[in-house]
Amino acid sequence: MGSLPLTRNQMLVAAAGLALALLLAGRHLVHSGPAHTEPPAAPIAAPAAPPPLVVDVTGAVRRPGLYHLAGSARIADAIARAGGATPRANLEQVNLAAPLADGEQVVVPRRGAAAAGASSGSPAGGPVQLSTATAEQLDTLPGIGPVTAQKIVDYRTQHGAFHSVDELDAIPGIGPARLDQLKGLVVP
Repeated sequence: MGSLPLTRNQMLVAAAGLALALLLAGRHLVHSGPAHTEPPAAPIAAPAAPPPLVVDVTGAVRRPGLYHLAGSARIADAIARAGGATPRANLEQVNLAAPLADGEQVVVPRRGAAAAGASSGSPAGGPVQLSTATAEQLDTLPGIGPVTAQKIVDYRTQHGAFHSVDELDAIPGIGPARLDQLKGLVVP
């Protein structure tokens, strides 16, 4: 059989048909092939909840005692769990927003008790709690002025509740000698 000569129009139609066939074949491969060759993303894990706490709530509360609280609990949560503050409580002396630490004792002072301790320069009702004390309460400690007291509060805000009195060493202005002087006067 002989070859038939193709006209220019026939060659253009054949080229267009071939281009259309390639386009359709490529589109079919894209939609039917694997979507991506990347490995699937690992699921994002929710942050682990802090371990539960046991705290001792005492002082001017309705039901003093040991309470189990969530690891993210605050002093206000502990007081609420103890039935709330009594009418004689001096809540102005308590940082209700401070985070709790496991094994901590929360003391809710009675009105008049803090004022007596402040006038004598010694903490009222026992040692000062580093995790809950206000800057004014810390300022009553020997060798701790208003600036260092505020540094202690700022450190606690940034790092959370104190777990040990020795953590005071991380605060500028409190060295080993001052730390020895404060032992017995403060608790975590």
